Amino acid sequence: MSCLYGVGVGTGNPELITLKALRILQSVPVIAYPASEQGNSFARSIVAEFLQDNQIEIPIILPFKLEKSAQPFYDKAAEQLAEQLSNGRDVAVLCEGDPFFYGSFMYIFNRLSPKFTTEIIPGISSVMASAAMMGIPLTYRNDVFMVLSGILSKEVLKEKLRVADAAVIIKLGKNFSKVKQVLQELGLVERAKYIENATLENQQILSIDEVEAETVPYFSLIVIPSQF
Repeated sequence: MSCLYGVGVGTGNPELITLKALRILQSVPVIAYPASEQGNSFARSIVAEFLQDNQIEIPIILPFKLEKSAQPFYDKAAEQLAEQLSNGRDVAVLCEGDPFFYGSFMYIFNRLSPKFTTEIIPGISSVMASAAMMGIPLTYRNDVFMVLSGILSKEVLKEKLRVADAAVIIKLGKNFSKVKQVLQELGLVERAKYIENATLENQQILSIDEVEAETVPYFSLIVIPSQF
C-alpha cells in the first residue's frame, strides 16, 4: 500500500534533517515540494544533494501574495499526488521546518490523509532553531510560552504578550515596524532579539534597534525569552 509522507526538512541547514527523513527522501519514487510561481523551492534546495536522479518531482506551485487564495492550488496539488498514490507510488512532500507547525503540508494532509496512509516525519522548526542559534533558553519551569504571528493587530499582540512569560513572533516582513512599536510600548525591546536565515551562512542576529525595517524578510522572527 502506498504512503504519503510529510517530511520536515528543517530551517535550511541540511545537516539538521533527521536520519529518518534522509532514508525516506532517498527511497520514495515521488518527491513533492512547495514552490513559487517562478518555480523556486527553498524546501527542495535544503535537500537537493540527497535526491535521486530517477525520482519523479512534483512542484506544488503556491502564490506568495496574501491577497491571492492558495486553496485552489492545494486542490490541484492534492489531485496530482492522489494520482501517484493511487498508482502505488509512495510520495514524500518536503516541508520547511516541521510539517505540522504552520506548514503548508497541513492543507495537503487535510485533503489526502482520509484516503491514503499518511506518516509525518517531524523536523526542526524555526522557533527551536532560532533559540539554539542565539544561545538563549526559550522558557523555564511553568512559564507560559506563546508563538504569535506578526500579522496580528497591535491590540491582539499587546493582549497576548502581556500574559506571556516568553514568546516568539513569526511572519515579520512588512509587519516589523508594527511589532517593534508594540514591544516598545510594553517595555520588551531590551529582552527581544531578532533573527533571520537561522542556521544558514547568511544568518543574522540583531537587537531590535539594529534592524532596518525595510529589509526584514517575511520568514524572520523575534524571540522574547523567559527571565531566569
